[in-house]
Amino acid sequence: MSIERRVPGAGHRFRLLTVLDKMIIVDLLKTVGSVLSVLVIIIVSQKFIRVLAQAIEGAISNQTVMSLLGLKTVLVAAAFLPTAMFMAILMVLGRMYREQEMAAIASAGGGMFTIYKGIFWVVIPLSLLSAWLSMQAAPWAELQSQMLMHNDKETSDIRSISAGRFSEYSGGELIFYTEGVDTLSGKMRHVFVQNKQGERIGVVNAEYGRLENLPGGLYLILEQGERILGIPGGKEFTIENFSEYAVQIEKKSTDLVLGDHAIATTNLWASQNLPNIAELQDRLNGPFSTILLGFLAVPLSRISPRSGVYGSLLVAFGVYFSFSNLQRLNHSWVLGGKIPTWLGYIWADLLLLLLGVLLLMRIYGLKWIFSNFKKGN
Repeated sequence: MSIERRVPGAGHRFRLLTVLDKMIIVDLLKTVGSVLSVLVIIIVSQKFIRVLAQAIEGAISNQTVMSLLGLKTVLVAAAFLPTAMFMAILMVLGRMYREQEMAAIASAGGGMFTIYKGIFWVVIPLSLLSAWLSMQAAPWAELQSQMLMHNDKETSDIRSISAGRFSEYSGGELIFYTEGVDTLSGKMRHVFVQNKQGERIGVVNAEYGRLENLPGGLYLILEQGERILGIPGGKEFTIENFSEYAVQIEKKSTDLVLGDHAIATTNLWASQNLPNIAELQDRLNGPFSTILLGFLAVPLSRISPRSGVYGSLLVAFGVYFSFSNLQRLNHSWVLGGKIPTWLGYIWADLLLLLLGVLLLMRIYGLKWIFSNFKKGN
């Protein structure tokens, strides 16, 4: 069943979505999902191993690990969506060539425009999705990741507090121990604290304790205890009982410096800073490269049609990695001021477009291409 509409003044129906289009759309979406899932799993797994190593060292909390996993998934999906789509088109068209479906389409009068029409039913929505991911989702995910990592670094000493274990803070100036911690209220029982104050050392024993954020920082509030203060080896000691006593625990106070990847796209538009301009161009190039790679994949899939579904993937990888290297080269050139900022990725995109046109000319011939587009077959 096809989605159809009448063209005014014409004697036939124009099929907006043909059976062939539906077949290509379904196969392409399934393949894109599969390829993107594999790429995301591989890349995120590598990044997740480093995250787990930081969690084991205590640099980040266990709660942050799963949040970082989800945020890294968004970042990797945004970066590799054009790649997944490019590979999916090559695999789908390669299978169609192998199973003689392309020959059947050609014998039925279907030409280059017929294939491109089905392909771009998927490419255009994916390019819009890539634009949203690169312009909105990825910067937000990067910002959340940097904020989580920053907060965990500030509180890395505090997280090491656990029942039945001595914990050291402030370079050994404060030693802390508690026999038990209430998991619901966070209140500690039978607390011991040794705090160095110059030459004097204070030893505090308290029945209860709790952590509390006060204007001066994070404090350990002790209740119902005794404090002994003096110089080891000396004869003068101060012994006092208290109902409540506060000990400040060191908390790192470092400013959060956002990287270029975490800056909102709206802020990049107004910036004249070269790193920000290069970052904005990187984000804009995501949807454009999705369209150009989709355009290139159609003729590229015919380079080696007899070698099976994966026959053209080797050549495609070479083309894609060359294009990726040109993108990185362009980024460094913009940062170094070697090319005008207005030029951006235009030259690299034009090279990719030119390669696609040359491949079409090699396969079909220039005159046939023009006539095919003119007829709209």
